[in-house]
Amino acid sequence: MKKVQEFIRNFSIIAHIDHGKSTLADRLLQRTGCISEREMREQVLDTMDLERERGITIKAQCARMPYRAKDGREYTLNLIDTPGHVDFHHEVSRSLGASEGALLLVDASQGIEAQTLANFYKALERDLTIIPVVNKIDLPQADLHNVMLQMMDLCDCEEEDILLASAKEGKGTEAILEAIVRRIPPPQGDPEAPLRALVVDSFFNQYRGVITLIRLVDGSISAANDIRLMSSDRLYEVDEVGVFTPKMKKVERLSAGDVGYLIGGIKEVSEVDVGDTLTTRRNPATEPLVGYHPAKPMVFCGLFPTASGEYVSLRDSLEKLHLNDSSFFFEPESSDALGFGFRCGFSGLLHMEVIQERLEREYELELVTTAPNVEYEIVTTGGETHLIDSPSQMPLWQHVAEIREPIAEATIITSQSSVGAIIRLAIDRRGVEKGSEYLEGGRVIMRYEFPLAEIVTDFFDRLKSISSGYASFDYEVVGFRSADLIKLDILVNSDPVDALSVILHRSKSSSRGRQLCEKLKAVVPRQQYAVAIQAAIGGKIIARETVSALRKNVTAKCYGGDITRKRKLLQRQKEGKRRMKQVGNVQIPQEAFMAILEVE
Repeated sequence: MKKVQEFIRNFSIIAHIDHGKSTLADRLLQRTGCISEREMREQVLDTMDLERERGITIKAQCARMPYRAKDGREYTLNLIDTPGHVDFHHEVSRSLGASEGALLLVDASQGIEAQTLANFYKALERDLTIIPVVNKIDLPQADLHNVMLQMMDLCDCEEEDILLASAKEGKGTEAILEAIVRRIPPPQGDPEAPLRALVVDSFFNQYRGVITLIRLVDGSISAANDIRLMSSDRLYEVDEVGVFTPKMKKVERLSAGDVGYLIGGIKEVSEVDVGDTLTTRRNPATEPLVGYHPAKPMVFCGLFPTASGEYVSLRDSLEKLHLNDSSFFFEPESSDALGFGFRCGFSGLLHMEVIQERLEREYELELVTTAPNVEYEIVTTGGETHLIDSPSQMPLWQHVAEIREPIAEATIITSQSSVGAIIRLAIDRRGVEKGSEYLEGGRVIMRYEFPLAEIVTDFFDRLKSISSGYASFDYEVVGFRSADLIKLDILVNSDPVDALSVILHRSKSSSRGRQLCEKLKAVVPRQQYAVAIQAAIGGKIIARETVSALRKNVTAKCYGGDITRKRKLLQRQKEGKRRMKQVGNVQIPQEAFMAILEVE
């Protein structure tokens, strides 16, 4: 059994978004014969339509590849694919936890980017063997010399250690496969010991229940075993074990070092915690494996159906979607302006957009989305600490002793020509500089601390705009810090609209209040009476705009006679408008809730 382990290699591909990771995975699958020419298509491991349309990887996938090396031996290569975007960093961590090595892929025309650095350090923390690969060497704008210098500096390696490839053309694929076999160590573990298998991921299949992706560290497992989850102490009977080729393929047994799947009568994904340890009921292990931290939401927003009758459909759709993506959460929420809906938490803004688009596309729902918020710590005058993720949860200001906001450590990599503009943007977003470093080829690494609320909306778009698309960005939340924050309420016709409230820094409250009122004035429809739109902090109004009334010319029939006739008609109209305003209900259109996102 130990000898079989020597011919297994478990590896991931880590890269910044759009550096050719999925294309390289396609070439590896082609070269090892896992995918025939007839079955071949771009981004084979990206199974969702959204992944293929956007050109990004959202869910981690795995594939077992047989490879006969130049030494004549047959090896089993287990590829655990990883996403490249910062919003899906929890998927990357899970993939790295199941691997012994990683291909560090860098675009020859763009060089090292922020997510490249973030993933590289994650791999180093887990003591993985790193194989540096420069991709897209066939591009006319490829700057091979400078990118090689960057890679040598980052990985502390020699030039001959770096592999050159063009995943699109298939160049260098053979050399990469040979490097995986030679450089990445085989998995360690005892096949004869009691079973210990790490739960890497799980997803729901409507016909077969929960399918659990596992990495075996010790022991072996087959359909004859009963398993136990060590954290929850739940027991299940194993119906089937198998591997991904990348299609699901049933096998007799999985042993130490293997990556595969397990089906065992599990009905809900929530029953299996990612990072938990599987063992057998009859011969259990005594010590669990070191697992992962659960994915923690960073961005929160409200999702409401446009029609109140769609509430049940939205709830069912969220439950189904949650079965295959446990990294977001939802709970019921009600709003005076929007009715019944759900408060949802996401890993980031792109994750939020993906979930919203999947709900609208796969489940044919029409949704109203409130402005995204982050989580705050509130310390009350009584000394209690609460976490809130919505402005509507904020206590009355006289009961608040302190508000703490989440702080993110950010890494920005850009060209030297954009440094000045990025510094101005960072100052505007309350960033604190933590140092900078100049790389080969005229690139700069800038490190900042930002309040998370300042970077989750349009920061990345602004960064790309001022750097002409060359800057890259990565962040990690490191804790909470006290700040002078306030709750800004929006009143329409003197009634507060809870879904339009925002929490922001006091220094920006006046300008944000004015901008919001101006934006809402343009989108709130005119009524038969004047509608006041106000921004308020507590009981103090800081900005106001008025949507003028639709006015009928009641004096048109008075073509002569005493002026008092006209005054009487105008006074009657004025009284009527006052009564209408008291009972009138202003309908807030969906554009008003998106106006918060568009305010600079």
